[in-house]
Amino acid sequence: MSARKDRWVFSFFFLLFCASSIRMQGSARLLQELSPQEYFSSLQAGRASLAYFSHNVSPGAQPFLEQIENSAEALQDYGISVVKVNCPKEDVSRYCGEENALRKAYLFRGNMLIREFPTDALFDVDSIVANVLFALLFNEVKYVETLADLQNIENALKGRSNMVFAYVPATGTAEHRAVMEAAFVYGTVHQFVLTTEATLLKDTGNDESDVLSARLLFCHCQQATDLAQPCRRTAMGQTLTMLNIHRHLKLMGAPLVTEVAEDPEKVSTVHLQLGLPLVFILSQKETYEADRRTAEFVAWQLLGKAGVALLSRDLVDLNILLRSNVALKTPDEGEPVKYLVLEDTDEVITLVEDKNKVEQIQEDEEENEEDEDEKENNNQDVQDDQVVEAVSRDKKRELPLEQILVLTEETFHSALLETARTVVLFYASWEAVSLAVLRSYTEVADHLKGTRGILLSRVNCWDWPGVCTKENVTQFPTMKIYEKGGRSVMYNGMWGTEELTSFIMLNQVSCPLRLATIDEAEGYLRGEFPPELSSYHHTSLLGVFSTATSEAREAFEEAGNLLSGHVMMGMYFEDDALALSRKYAVSPPALLLARSRGQSVEGIALSKESVQDMVQIIRYELLDVFPEITVQNLPRYLQLRKPFLIFFSDGDLGQMESKEMLKLAKERPQQAFVACWLNLKKTPVGRGVLKAYFATMPSLPVLIWVNLHAGGHVFKFPSELSITEMNILSWLEKLKAGLEIPSSTLSEEDWKPPLPAYDFLQMMEMAVPEPPLRTSHRHRDVPQQHPPESSGGDTGVQEEPPQDSKAEKVGSPGRDLRGTAPRLAAREKQGKRHSEL
Repeated sequence: MSARKDRWVFSFFFLLFCASSIRMQGSARLLQELSPQEYFSSLQAGRASLAYFSHNVSPGAQPFLEQIENSAEALQDYGISVVKVNCPKEDVSRYCGEENALRKAYLFRGNMLIREFPTDALFDVDSIVANVLFALLFNEVKYVETLADLQNIENALKGRSNMVFAYVPATGTAEHRAVMEAAFVYGTVHQFVLTTEATLLKDTGNDESDVLSARLLFCHCQQATDLAQPCRRTAMGQTLTMLNIHRHLKLMGAPLVTEVAEDPEKVSTVHLQLGLPLVFILSQKETYEADRRTAEFVAWQLLGKAGVALLSRDLVDLNILLRSNVALKTPDEGEPVKYLVLEDTDEVITLVEDKNKVEQIQEDEEENEEDEDEKENNNQDVQDDQVVEAVSRDKKRELPLEQILVLTEETFHSALLETARTVVLFYASWEAVSLAVLRSYTEVADHLKGTRGILLSRVNCWDWPGVCTKENVTQFPTMKIYEKGGRSVMYNGMWGTEELTSFIMLNQVSCPLRLATIDEAEGYLRGEFPPELSSYHHTSLLGVFSTATSEAREAFEEAGNLLSGHVMMGMYFEDDALALSRKYAVSPPALLLARSRGQSVEGIALSKESVQDMVQIIRYELLDVFPEITVQNLPRYLQLRKPFLIFFSDGDLGQMESKEMLKLAKERPQQAFVACWLNLKKTPVGRGVLKAYFATMPSLPVLIWVNLHAGGHVFKFPSELSITEMNILSWLEKLKAGLEIPSSTLSEEDWKPPLPAYDFLQMMEMAVPEPPLRTSHRHRDVPQQHPPESSGGDTGVQEEPPQDSKAEKVGSPGRDLRGTAPRLAAREKQGKRHSEL
């Protein structure tokens, strides 16, 4: 059992809440009425049903039947049917013939009787749902009566899984139902333990509990390995309802401390999403270790009440008061982050528990600084806005994900062994770009439906960060193709449906594809591809090598491995390779490039034999001679770092312009410039490009020379001249001689994203500390014993060191914040403080 929290849990939990809270009027009657014969013949293996047998309904049984009928809809959400069995008068069987049997309800799984319930125990919908689920989950939810029983379960779970321990004063209550419904959803994630013994609740150290009130404790057992230490427990402060339990479990699964390296205004954590504040401990390089320990101490005190993040001043350029050492971000929309000066951790905790305290301690100077900060941040906060808008607009549109297998930490490696090729999309379920790509991915799944040897799957890195870290996923989204028992290939192209589908299909064929005869090689150049690629049209690239050119052949093969999925490459190195290459006026080693399915074959001699050179040559030769620039292919041509000669057209190219530009492109010196054209009707973003080049929109068509990589000068071909090869070459000579004045000059600033990219995996990294021996009775005391501090430079949440060693570094409970940079003039506390800056 692993400590995972799938996003489907939230969706399922929310649907259950809605189903149990909203009763549809006029809906079909869910309580079935069957004869004994009909009932027993309808039982299905593995399916649960609750049955009530009766001859005639007496007035005294009518309230029970009403409650049974009312519970039918709630039980149906869990796949449990409710049936009233009408017994014939002459029936003397076990369920119909005995008087006592008629005062009971029976729970069956298939045709096996699970439990008998006296009708007086099923007095309302809550009691019916609670008792039925309790009976069905008997092996998943442990019931304990003594402290020894609880400790035995804890010891068995240590190092394996966490535990949810619930106390309810009596079974059949609304709280009991809420716990059972949570166990139904989370039973495979955490071990649930239930008790009705009030003394056992007190034995766990929960002295403040009212024995009349239900309680729920989350026990952090997964990281505990010492049998002498009980699992550390975090109590849920809210009443036991279905959504409150889900919320508490979500908080317990969040990172204890999140390390951030960006503006707090942009930070979002699960705590803020669930309506809790987020406390930032401001740090700097010199005091990082001490500040991290302070942040972890505060996080344990505020667990379930607020989130805690460690913010490094060295990594973020914040215009805030230098004396500030704590920041508070509330979930209230539009509320700015407040930067404060606090003296000790007690004040941090009070800050969260007393909202009025914030206004008392905040300084006027901070507000002015924050206003300036907010204005600057608002100017920058444009990253991915269009993507977020598109995803938000379609958020109610349900994606057809049935054909995409969901992988978890437990199923990931086994799934890779089931199919020849497994495609895995690593994404974050709350991140806008991931959701946009997921939409394209579902379209790919639809296109490839029924394709043999290909399995499409996905991993939600927000739920399974361990899987993504092990697979070296450093950004979202990422797509990889895993060969069964072999290598993996990562996709690095555009995220459109067509590009993704092409990449997956091309990976079905070896790259390069070895051809055995000249006939096969000639057929390959004519576009006779393997059947898997019969419907895909790609330029054919064939490497021809003799036995004396083995080094070049090996470099070609390695280049094929690097370009797998992006190009179609063949290889021929038989004894008659010389005859094949001479047919196209080259000698081995050489490349044969066939465009338009063999209508023209170009021979290219290979003079360089390194893998990197080979990759560059192949990429360059596969580029179109006179390409139409689109959003999808622009990055490939920008990578050449050459000037652009762009013909902007408001539609398709005219025959004369196309002929002259193509002639110019074919005869240009290699690596001189990129001759291309852009159709503004197909690629309307080109109008924005022209507006950036000129103050007013020029008349179309227009020919532009621009060198983005040297000076950024933009030149416009004279409109009075006709578009001919000679006129263009003459104009280019004038440009080279400096005789033309640029129409405009582009800014030299880098074209970078307005905000740095998030390192989401670092933010999600979590290491749950081992629990103390006993939670202290003092409200904000440090636990008596802490697990040892882990070594190394991990940026994730680290375990706390033992109390005795920690006291030498940062002081005793209620410690001050002198370690938080910059150093504060805090009041004196017990014990030594760590070094000054």
